[in-house]
Amino acid sequence: MALGTLVKTLQNIMRKDAGINGDAQRIEQMTWLFFLKIYDAKEEEWEFHDDSYESIIPERLRWHSWAVDHKDGKALTGDALLDFVNNDLFKTLPNLELSPNAPLRQVVVKAAFTDANNYMKDGILLRQVVNEIDNAVDFTEYKERHAFGEIYETILKDLQSAGNAGEFYTPRAVTDFMAQTLAPKLGERIADFACGTGGFLTSALKILAEQVKTPADQELYTHSIYGIEKKQLPYLLCVTNMLLHDIDNPEIFHNNSLESDMREWRHKKDGQFDIVLMNPPYGGSENASIQNNFPTALRSSETADLFLGLILYRLKRGGRAAVIIPDGFLFGQDAAKVEIKRRLLEEMDLHTIVRMPQSVFAPYTSITTNILFFDNTKPSEGVWFYRMDIPDGYKHFSKTKPIKLEHFDNVKTWWNDRREIIENGNPKAKFYTVDELRNGNFNLDLCGYPHEEEEILPPDELIRNYKEERARLDEEIDKKLAQICEILGIEA
Repeated sequence: MALGTLVKTLQNIMRKDAGINGDAQRIEQMTWLFFLKIYDAKEEEWEFHDDSYESIIPERLRWHSWAVDHKDGKALTGDALLDFVNNDLFKTLPNLELSPNAPLRQVVVKAAFTDANNYMKDGILLRQVVNEIDNAVDFTEYKERHAFGEIYETILKDLQSAGNAGEFYTPRAVTDFMAQTLAPKLGERIADFACGTGGFLTSALKILAEQVKTPADQELYTHSIYGIEKKQLPYLLCVTNMLLHDIDNPEIFHNNSLESDMREWRHKKDGQFDIVLMNPPYGGSENASIQNNFPTALRSSETADLFLGLILYRLKRGGRAAVIIPDGFLFGQDAAKVEIKRRLLEEMDLHTIVRMPQSVFAPYTSITTNILFFDNTKPSEGVWFYRMDIPDGYKHFSKTKPIKLEHFDNVKTWWNDRREIIENGNPKAKFYTVDELRNGNFNLDLCGYPHEEEEILPPDELIRNYKEERARLDEEIDKKLAQICEILGIEA
């Protein structure tokens, strides 16, 4: 079976099952199955390299013990398979006993199943799904494991289409552009504090993988990323993603980044990072107990604001960050937003804001977003704004015509040769000093998209124009009708 059709095949089987309701549940169902198969392949690799390796998963629950159908009539199916999955697999894995110093590759197994669900109620259909997954790809083969990235992209896009999970997926072109711009190097630590399915981390790993030349480089590579994700499904997708990218002990944690006191991170070992790449959740709100983890001046009920505040504390001295943020932050004038913007300019070096077109996340949200680039090096000397326009041939981005990495080419060209650009009397790229921004009370809504102003006419002129337009259209319709009647040989 072609890898690209595997997801559709699995979904078609699961649609027949009365226990699954909607694409989101179908995706969650296939994800924990993919995780177990991939983990089983990684364990085979770990056992080969380490004679003393012991699996945290009891032997009867390992993929090769129950999922593989040897066509001898002994494979679990029907009610026996459902009983095994519901009453053994899903009751044992979330309750695994781990030692305090257990390696992360063991910790992720327990975390992956803590809030996972088996929605299927038909054991025969479940066996069909398991067989399709087991036969489709051999994760012990390097090429096949990396070809699975094709399936992975399909899952992520389907997840976004499911409607309730759009925040988990940032277009790959955007994550690649941001990672390439920050240019991570081996030895640097890269973090995403709301990592979703791991898109930013994957983009960074692609860059780092090209730098691996020696076993020592490989060791640096495997310890280069750090992520936290609050929700179960994207967490599981992210961990699976990291295993596929040869991160054997993924530092991906199923938690809420905002639940710790922010002020402590600067004093904790490994509490800060060289690079932060993020698209924080926006539109959400946090309760008072979360807000109390921040200094009074940074307390906000808006989730995106709090994540920016978090980055201020967790970006290492000399570190650099690229963060997607909605327009509301740029022009927002509430106390927390103004204070965050002040700190970005006076304590950090906010140097560039790229304003993205409204439809980058279409059709899943119409919110207009921007990319903030800043370093923890010195106070800002000013900010360059660049407006990224819709490319030629596009009215807007959409599900069928998504944003591509090549659409950032003009941004990249400008980035390396910065100059002010005026188009049709409006600034497309412009530099503003910190004093100018401070005098505008830190309103960063600059170099935005020009709006055509509609001319308001007097009522009598407006009515006359409508009548003239109606007469013109009537005349065009009459001409077309006359031509049709002439062709058909009937009277008009």
